[in-house]
Amino acid sequence: MLAAAAALTGCGLVDAVGLETDAGSARSNGGSSEPGTNPLDNPDGTKPGLAPIISAKDKEEARALIEKLATRGRGPKTGYSREEYGYAWADTATGVPLARNGCDTRNDVLARDGTNLKYRSGSDCVLESMTIYDPYTGTTIEWRKAEAAKVQIDHVVPLSYSWQMGASRWPKAKRVQIANDPLNLLGVDGSTNSSKGDASPASWLPPNRRIRCAYVTRFAQVALKYDLPVTTADKSAMLEQCR
Repeated sequence: MLAAAAALTGCGLVDAVGLETDAGSARSNGGSSEPGTNPLDNPDGTKPGLAPIISAKDKEEARALIEKLATRGRGPKTGYSREEYGYAWADTATGVPLARNGCDTRNDVLARDGTNLKYRSGSDCVLESMTIYDPYTGTTIEWRKAEAAKVQIDHVVPLSYSWQMGASRWPKAKRVQIANDPLNLLGVDGSTNSSKGDASPASWLPPNRRIRCAYVTRFAQVALKYDLPVTTADKSAMLEQCR
């Protein structure tokens, strides 16, 4: 399926994504008025967005999750390319939610997260306009196709980081999984995602401080699902965000 106009930058493909408040989770956003879903209530990434982790009990649960992470040094980037993770947003991944449903990964994320969705005539996948609440900056973005670069889809665990932490030795099918797993994808402000690049939590965290514990929890969820270690510095930085 042809995707709407987009450009590849930073960790993800420049794209449009929206977000709506999750009303189906008891814990949801911990009483916050911010849209999205508490990552502790979203272990498979199928619920929309990312909401702050606020309560002491939830922070304790988040730290317990982060403590499970193994650590090792960050390896070389030698041999890494985006192509090692398959064609961007292809609907061919196996073993992850929303895959092989006739809509590419990018558009699955839009359908998961969007509000005020307006689709291209004759399509139930390709969007012309939508609204997104960006958890990284705490701002709402009104997106139109003509300004596609305002929003990017971020790989929470950057693909090149996963390569350096062991994915270089994975079968390609597993790399395609992590690249298209909704657990590892968030729609965010484009310039903020570009500033992140392939950084990990020891060197980059979202500007919105309220979301940082939720962000590192999501990072840990992805790493644990794919048996990826993190660096000692990353693990320490992640634990610090959920104090």
